Parts: sequence; structure tokens; C-alpha cells
Amino acid sequence: MFLDRDGVINVEKNYVYRIEDFEFMDGILDVLGYFQEQGYLLIVITNQAGIGRGYYTEDDFNRLNDWMIQQLADKGIHITQVYYCPYHPEHGIGSYKQDSFDRKPNPGMLLKAVREYDINLDSSILIGDKESDIQAGKKAGVNKNVLLNQQNDNHNKSSLADVIIHSLMQIIDL
Repeated sequence: MFLDRDGVINVEKNYVYRIEDFEFMDGILDVLGYFQEQGYLLIVITNQAGIGRGYYTEDDFNRLNDWMIQQLADKGIHITQVYYCPYHPEHGIGSYKQDSFDRKPNPGMLLKAVREYDINLDSSILIGDKESDIQAGKKAGVNKNVLLNQQNDNHNKSSLADVIIHSLMQIIDL
């Protein structure tokens, strides 16, 4: 199972990098626990343009990431790997200003995970909250790409998603 971080695992608050700003999404612990019990690897794929823009450092990201992984581990949930892309093709600063194959909507992070963990994409699921997440999943060949649209608005009628859900718990029913 591939999961975006901001907006899927934690509440989207624009460039979350401090522990005190991190808030788990409603239902995410149940969802992660359920899919872990079903034998899925839990892999996070996250664009982190805030690093590239200079809003926070890779050390800041890693500190929060380690904390998040430990919080989940304390609840019996094992995150297999977190892949992140710090680059931005337009707003990146210095060496972070580049177009990266890892930056969603490109499939680079997913394809790395496929190689490193011998993942079968036919039995894989991706959950994202943005169309770029879905595009990355489609380009990588993920079987089921799920868009979390909590606003329950109609902006996603043209989405490439296989399924659109309005709460995380709906993914278990699928």
C-alpha cells in the first residue's frame, strides 16, 4: 500500500515539519492496521517541496519522520519505508531547483519501492489526496488508485482515480 503523507496520514496544514503541528488523520490508524494485517507493506511516498523552497531542512523532515514512525510503531503499525522528494522544478532553491523523476506526478518513488521490495503492482493500492498522487500511481502501474476527497466536492469528476472516497474508513469497505 502506497500512501501520501500530508492529507492522508496527517492533516494537511501547509508544509508540516514540526512535531507539534503534526496531527494524524481520523481513521488512519485503523486503515494502516487493517492493511498491515492483510499482509500489505506500508510505504509512504511524499513530495516535500518545503525542503526545496527553504522552509525547513532535510534534518527537520527526518526528525518528524522518525517521530511519526515511532508513534505508529508504538501502536503496532510498521511503516516499511518512507520515500520523499525534496525538489521543486520552479520554486526550489540552489541544488533543490530541479525537475526530479521522483517528484509526483512522476512515478520515481513508487518504482524505487517496487525494485527495493519486489512489489507486485497488480495487488497494490495507492491512497492520495491530490491528482498528482493518482497520476504517479497510474504511471507506475498501481492496480487501484484511490483519491481521498474529504471536501466531498465535485472538483475531482475528471480524476484518473479508480475510486474516490470521502473518509479514510471507506477504503476498508473496498
